[in-house]
Amino acid sequence: MIRIVSACLLAGTALSWSLAAQAADKPVADDKSATAAPTADDNAPAADTTDIIVIGRGESRQVQRIGAADIDILASGTSPLKAISKLPGVNFQSADPFGAYEWSERVSIRGFNQNQLGFTLDGIPLGDGSYGNVNGLHISRAISSENIGETRVSQGAGSIGTQATNNLGGTVEFFSSDPTDTFGVTANGTYGSDNAVRAFFRLDTGTLGDNGPSAYVSYAFADTDKWKGWGSQRQSQVNAKFVAPVTPGVRLVGTFDFSARRENDYQDMSLDMIRRLGWRWDNISNNFPLAIKVADVANNIDNFNNTTGAAGGDGRSDITGLPPSNPAAGTVFPVPIGTIDDAYFDAAGLRNDYLASLGAESSGDSKIKWSLKGYYHSNHGQGIWFTPYVPSPSGVPISVRTTEYDIRRKGVFGSVGGDLGMFGELTVGGWYERNDFRQARRYYGLDSRLFSTRNSLDFQDYPFATQWDFQYHTDTVQYYVEDKLTFGNLTVNLGWKGYDVRATATPIVSGGLAQGKIKTTDWFQPHAGFVYKLGGQAEVFGGFTEVTRAFVASATGGPFATTQVGFNNLGNLKPETSDTYELGARVRSGPFTGSIAGYYIDFQNRLIAFANGAGIIGNPAILQNVGSVRSYGIEATGQVKLPYGFGLFASYAYNDSTYRDNVYNALGVAIANTAGKTVVDAPKHIASGEITYDGTLFFGRIGANYMSKRYFTYENDQSVPGRVLFDATVGVHLDIDGRKFELQGNATNLFDKKYIATIGSNGFGNRGDNQTLLVGAPQQFFVTLKTKF
Repeated sequence: MIRIVSACLLAGTALSWSLAAQAADKPVADDKSATAAPTADDNAPAADTTDIIVIGRGESRQVQRIGAADIDILASGTSPLKAISKLPGVNFQSADPFGAYEWSERVSIRGFNQNQLGFTLDGIPLGDGSYGNVNGLHISRAISSENIGETRVSQGAGSIGTQATNNLGGTVEFFSSDPTDTFGVTANGTYGSDNAVRAFFRLDTGTLGDNGPSAYVSYAFADTDKWKGWGSQRQSQVNAKFVAPVTPGVRLVGTFDFSARRENDYQDMSLDMIRRLGWRWDNISNNFPLAIKVADVANNIDNFNNTTGAAGGDGRSDITGLPPSNPAAGTVFPVPIGTIDDAYFDAAGLRNDYLASLGAESSGDSKIKWSLKGYYHSNHGQGIWFTPYVPSPSGVPISVRTTEYDIRRKGVFGSVGGDLGMFGELTVGGWYERNDFRQARRYYGLDSRLFSTRNSLDFQDYPFATQWDFQYHTDTVQYYVEDKLTFGNLTVNLGWKGYDVRATATPIVSGGLAQGKIKTTDWFQPHAGFVYKLGGQAEVFGGFTEVTRAFVASATGGPFATTQVGFNNLGNLKPETSDTYELGARVRSGPFTGSIAGYYIDFQNRLIAFANGAGIIGNPAILQNVGSVRSYGIEATGQVKLPYGFGLFASYAYNDSTYRDNVYNALGVAIANTAGKTVVDAPKHIASGEITYDGTLFFGRIGANYMSKRYFTYENDQSVPGRVLFDATVGVHLDIDGRKFELQGNATNLFDKKYIATIGSNGFGNRGDNQTLLVGAPQQFFVTLKTKF
């Protein structure tokens, strides 16, 4: 039946394109085309809003921009990060059809993972993009996808003025749409596979009075069953924004965002688990007695002494180190389970976020361009795991383990610039942030062997144990200077940025982890670039960027994620740095627009954490510089606007990222032979393509994304194969009694490809199979009804 529906969807798409082509004799309104969200610091030429993407004309670095329509044509609720996966060099992965499931959400560019990329929303820093984000939040929680006006991707180190101290490998900048000039209501409703429902409502006030203020407020709710196993993933979200002109050249802008996110997790898999248990294996959240049985069996297996490894047993479980919880359960796991880690009872991620900002900026044709914005972010979160490794005080052989997050960030940033004549267009900017972050590891008890007495989608309270609990305070001061010089057809950008980041760790419950202070200071990180206009609408560009990544402060990553002895022995630990060189060209000729760029990256002082010696004797896991990475590659993008509303787009990227050194411990013993090996999760080839159509009656899109083999061990002995995924959209514009409607159907993973989506969900090992993979979602269908009035 699913195959029949799939074939019908393709046939419907083809038919709608054919009918519309016959009915239309010219391209029509660009409701599905890219839109621009200009900002105060945007010196690039205005975007052509009929482009599928905008390729950064006038920029001295590799840049692409996509508009709201590129998200709008995807399934409702799709992460804006999934929308940028079609851009060259962007490696995006997620185990759900929307690309919004945070545990699985990964994005990397040119071999740099998301911890090494910069993310901002309207200039507000979103942190390092990791699941356990300690200094920000995911874009899917910061704003509803319908309210994003533009997304800007810089595959290199990004704009010099970006509020980020970790953007070794590029930036992803999101810009919210402004309120509309006229009063209006937008209402969307979606239903689809796995009982997925989503509703979005937005009210625009329009401009109040003559050149007065305008505002909007929106609410979104989404809920879906997991596509395998049991559980749900849901979110409630509120966004609001106002714009108020103060004088002809100044306006105030304020935003408010709230998100409540609750996600049941999918089971992390290994290649062995996929072979033994199948693609649809998952946590056993519907069978608590079975989870108890698995924990009991694990506690009964006692073939070796835990201290020496010699045969004989010591009365404690080899797997958990605990005394038997139920000897009658035996020592054989129930079929098909083979180990305690094959299936857990449940796991979840819970996050509540508030994000607000208020700023003033120049507008219109002011000769002096300036902006000033303050922001505040509050986050409360728990990562939940029903662990069979720690029993509850009641005797139940499972407890609930949490990693808890509380963030209170406040900051301000701004810039001022203008044309100084022979001295060029000079801009100076700065940023300050204070991040008060508290992180804890706690355990909560269960009181029954028959059913779970705790709900994984509720925030847990009344712990029976706290393993560790720390307060981290991080102060960031950053500034930049940039000058734009024009010499006829040649434009040169010169500048630098610098920052000082100071972090303090203070224990409430130390649990053996480190306290102390650490700082990262680099006051001079140069940027230089040029653009030279050739004849017609062609240009060449190039540049150099040097970036330093600041240390992060948390118990689960960075210099403090070790014992006090380990922290004290860090010695001359150096922050990671990268030097990026780019050279490329852009051209527009009739209906064709394209770009091609080559790059070389020297990534130095790579940091990894590893156990320095045998963990059994208490040696700590410590952070250590382990050498460098060399990356080079090429990125190409092309798009063609065809007659009758059709469009073609394609992108291709080749990336070669390799480790330059082996990894040695403090004693000089090699622990990983990585020299010459390919960087983990860095496919050599990524390609995307799509065909679009937008007519007065019908619209449609079919897109494909290819990714080559990816390694998930540093020594490259384990990998997942390449894959090609197809998505499709078909829709119709309706006019009923003067009211505009739109009916849109979406298919994700159109041909039901079985593939591994996320790798590295539990990190990367030196060698051997590891439980760090997440299976991608199968074929899914969604229907959305949209209206504006």
